[in-house]
Amino acid sequence: MIITLDSIGENKKAKVVSISGGWGIRQRLGCLGIHPGDIITVKKSAIMRGPILISVHGNQVALGRGVARKVVVEAE
Repeated sequence: MIITLDSIGENKKAKVVSISGGWGIRQRLGCLGIHPGDIITVKKSAIMRGPILISVHGNQVALGRGVARKVVVEAE
């Protein structure tokens, strides 16, 4: 099932399919280690608001909801 990162529940893994958005958002996420094909794990996700804490390549990264909506993932 293909959805956006902000829809994934806590302690779930997902594979990054694509990043929708312009060059700037793709560059920023690339610097954080998030690329298409990577497997990420959602560590914490508040129901209504707040950042989403993910783990990618052994590092923990916090993403805002707006940025997380631009990351298209395939839930595992």
